[in-house]
Amino acid sequence: MKVLVTGGAGFIGSHIVDELIECGHHVVVLDNLSVGKKGNLTRDVRIIKQDIRADLHSLFSREKFDIVIHQAGQVSVPNSLRDPITDLQVNLTGLLNLLEAARKHQVRKVIFASTAAVYGMPIELPIKESHPLKPVSPYGLTKKTSEEYLRMYHDLYGIDFTILRYANVYGPRQSSNGESGVVSIFTDLFSRGESPIIYGDGSTTRDFVFVKDIARANVLALQAGDGEIFNVSTGISTSLNELYNLFNNLLSGQGAPIYVDSRLGDINHSVLSNSHIMDKVGWVPKTSLTDGIRETLDWKLQLAIM
Repeated sequence: MKVLVTGGAGFIGSHIVDELIECGHHVVVLDNLSVGKKGNLTRDVRIIKQDIRADLHSLFSREKFDIVIHQAGQVSVPNSLRDPITDLQVNLTGLLNLLEAARKHQVRKVIFASTAAVYGMPIELPIKESHPLKPVSPYGLTKKTSEEYLRMYHDLYGIDFTILRYANVYGPRQSSNGESGVVSIFTDLFSRGESPIIYGDGSTTRDFVFVKDIARANVLALQAGDGEIFNVSTGISTSLNELYNLFNNLLSGQGAPIYVDSRLGDINHSVLSNSHIMDKVGWVPKTSLTDGIRETLDWKLQLAIM
């Protein structure tokens, strides 16, 4: 199967590329390399350096992709609050540009990276896919609207889709730059012997899912879950204080965390039900938080040695 992975040189995308190649698929990567890095790609794969908003018709006409896994996007909630116009242009205009190329060049299916941010403040936990969608950030809103466009293009033009709503993804290759990815930020600070900053009192909870488990979900969606929306999560709630303690147990002798005010747009508690994807696709999270953080720390150590 010939698969285009947009954002394929990024954190999540590069792990999806690894999994696709391991399963024998023919993979092409589209990435403008503004965030993604060629060094993230450990396999021999062709990279098209191009922004998702640029013309895609010649590429799609030439390559005749069967499926697109769409990972490219603006992924920071704080950045979307500071610059909602760029968030809209990258996430929504970029998707529409992709869907138009897919429509005109007979792409069978688009697998889309969505997010728990579409739910907004939860009214019940764990959050099921049927939970009302009321995002509290421009990032969540562009993802919600993107989901609607995917449904529309399916109804109008027959392009199939699977929407994967990720919980908080972490693992090797995640950048600690900016303000997203608390596990990556903790990894960076702990590896330097510095105290992490925690927004709020540390009781905020998240559902942390390992990136290689996310990659498997995307590859399974090549042949399953058509027309469906799935949470991709562990279903386990972990507070930031618990996360700190886990890091401290793995790398002892750390100073106490520094607590600061909560940020605008942050959600207090989020844990996603994963029963739907387990029932329909057969996906299960295989990596515990301890094992995943240990692997992430090992990667960080190796990176420092190189």
